[in-house]
Amino acid sequence: MDRVFHSVTLDKDKCKGCINCMKHCPTEAIRVREGKAKIITERCIDCGACIRICHNRAKKAICDDFEMINNFEYKVVLAPPSLYGQFLVDDINYILTALKNIGFDSVFEVSTAAEKVSHLTRESLNQLRACTDGPIISSACTAILRLIKVRFPDLCNSVLPITEPIHIAAQMAKDEAVRETRLPPEKIGIFFISPCPAKVTSCKSPVGGTKSLIDGVFSVNDVYVRLLAALKKVDVPEQLMRSGIVGINWAQSGGECAGLLTDNYIYADGMENVIKVLEEIEDGKLPDTEFVELSACPGGCVGGVLNVANPFVARSRISALRRYLPLMLNRGISDATNMFWEQNLQFETIFRLDENREEAMRKMRRLKAIESMLPGLDCGACGAPTCRALAEDIVCGNATIEECVFKTVTDKKNAEVMDDK
Repeated sequence: MDRVFHSVTLDKDKCKGCINCMKHCPTEAIRVREGKAKIITERCIDCGACIRICHNRAKKAICDDFEMINNFEYKVVLAPPSLYGQFLVDDINYILTALKNIGFDSVFEVSTAAEKVSHLTRESLNQLRACTDGPIISSACTAILRLIKVRFPDLCNSVLPITEPIHIAAQMAKDEAVRETRLPPEKIGIFFISPCPAKVTSCKSPVGGTKSLIDGVFSVNDVYVRLLAALKKVDVPEQLMRSGIVGINWAQSGGECAGLLTDNYIYADGMENVIKVLEEIEDGKLPDTEFVELSACPGGCVGGVLNVANPFVARSRISALRRYLPLMLNRGISDATNMFWEQNLQFETIFRLDENREEAMRKMRRLKAIESMLPGLDCGACGAPTCRALAEDIVCGNATIEECVFKTVTDKKNAEVMDDK
């Protein structure tokens, strides 16, 4: 796991020590010790599940300060299609015009790049399928990519090796701005409005060896108020839209699959459902499926934790907006080689008992012995998500067996019985 940057962070002052976040983390990246949660950065995939479930708002996503746009002479904002569902408008151009009115010189739709990715995927799918026994897995959701890296090593070669649309959009926007303004690239700032912490992390530490050209990332909820105010002042919008239904569809679960113009696919959203699908692919249960689209957030990007609008409302608004749009406006593939990853997805070890193999085997035997002594309830009262996780922590010296409430009580009762005898 990338150890340089993680968007998801913990505010210890707000943390009450409940175990809600710990129980919902898909990679067991959270422990509760001494009344406070702790994020194990090596395990964190920035999916935002802990932000979604934390009622105390102790988890948050680190984004950039909006005022940083003033550091650049020319400012371009990348608008994701999920942003359109946050507002009640009858024309996407109103939102794009409002973005220019809050300080940006140009707007570039991420859906434009998404349409190019859909086209490239259709062209590449048969060739990619010949290299794997199962379906090709979408590479659009950063949280899913990082989940595969740490939990499903056998599926790394099954992931579509195409760069995420936000990075392709950044390259296209940068090239276009340089041509139009004739400014040096370093004076042109590229900014993204993110619906989720995973895409914030992607902009800072891209997967697949991609070099990010994105200079700053703002969350939807950070720009919502100023964008809403600007939107009310737009009487006649500029005609800025350059994408169609295929690109806009990427805002919600199943949208990428719809762009393939084929029926042999499945899609799933929400971490629990995603993990079930990945387990079935790993077990070889979906050999005839061509493509699998997976989204960490319920409903897709419209369900991102950094959004404002209810995801069901947002999805309804997007459905209304795309009603009279053309099917696709970006069919051509320019510089296709730059759209592929520089390196395939690599499995990343997040848990190692010991660097020495012999010592690691000894610790593994001890881990299994400790696990057999625990009740197997996976209650979380000890501050670890499962009994096996507690056993791992004990072997690594991060916990003691006395932290298991049930074992402590049982041992005490057994001791009392022996004393009575």
